[in-house]
Amino acid sequence: MSTKESKPNLSDSQVTEIIKRLYGLTVSVIRPLPGYDDQNFYVSPSEGGEYVLKVMNSADSHNITLIELQTHSMNFLHQRGLPAQTAFPTLTGQLMSLEEFDCGCGMQKYLVRLLAYLPGTTIAKITCGPQILYDVGKMAATLDTVLLQMEHPNISSLQRENFIWNLTSVPLLNQYLHVMDGDPVQKVVKAVIEQYQIQVMPKLPLFRKCINHGDFNDHNLLVKPDGPSKYKISGILDFGDMSSGYFIFELAITIMYMMIENPNPVDVGGPVVAGWESVFPLNEAERDSLYLLVLCRFCQSLVMARHAVIQQPENEEYLMITARTGVQLLSRLWELGKEEMERVWFQSAAQFTQP
Repeated sequence: MSTKESKPNLSDSQVTEIIKRLYGLTVSVIRPLPGYDDQNFYVSPSEGGEYVLKVMNSADSHNITLIELQTHSMNFLHQRGLPAQTAFPTLTGQLMSLEEFDCGCGMQKYLVRLLAYLPGTTIAKITCGPQILYDVGKMAATLDTVLLQMEHPNISSLQRENFIWNLTSVPLLNQYLHVMDGDPVQKVVKAVIEQYQIQVMPKLPLFRKCINHGDFNDHNLLVKPDGPSKYKISGILDFGDMSSGYFIFELAITIMYMMIENPNPVDVGGPVVAGWESVFPLNEAERDSLYLLVLCRFCQSLVMARHAVIQQPENEEYLMITARTGVQLLSRLWELGKEEMERVWFQSAAQFTQP
């Protein structure tokens, strides 16, 4: 099934009916929110409160066990003081409901959840100074550390074999590379994949294992003002890319996404690493692999964005948000090289004093 066919396309009236039937709430205000594969709505009922109705795409909706575990993880983190979104039960006490609709491709089933609406601004919309970058690194490491304590009968469902967004799946990008034919950056992507296989894969046994959020990006992190010139993290969104992985994967993913909107992207890694290591110091193999893993995430983002645009040309603007800047950054990081980037990041991290 193509991404286009599986993405829900519910109308406001359908959403209003779902909210009333499943949650007993009368919608007063409703507006669409951005979504990559899923459909999201801001909902404010006349009974009070603010919510997000998340309608999963029909492909992911088949994996009820995985979605249930993601929802459990969000609540687990929230209970331990992290600002993760939480799910609200239906009138019958379920944290999600499988609903059937026709969104233009025949009747299909979509998992529906009502989540807390978290106040704040996405990090993408603010200028990230060293302080908030440090806090983002610290929060990412804290999240992975806390998830180590989580027990669940279906935790093995996070072993998502061949999940394209896991950094163990970098070699799988080869089958999608044709979408970049004619683009000069394709040569860099091929070289990065090759270096991953030579340099990183042999080190995987030396990396420390954990559960990754997997998408700690500038649109999934909310902040709110904390004094006249500071911010604090007020929300962590979208646990759809959770999977079993390694601590160093989360750090690499976080650095990559924090670079996207930053005016000084090369300098981002220092404070993020400093924040991360305040919770979870890296070992030698992890440090040695960080540069390549950041590049690998750029490659995943670029290749899969191009692939998604072929599936959903009408969503090109949203799908290419990260990719447009990513092409330039990937090329720049590749030119600067591993030695230079490690010097910039690790020297800056070592000298970093929390403001």
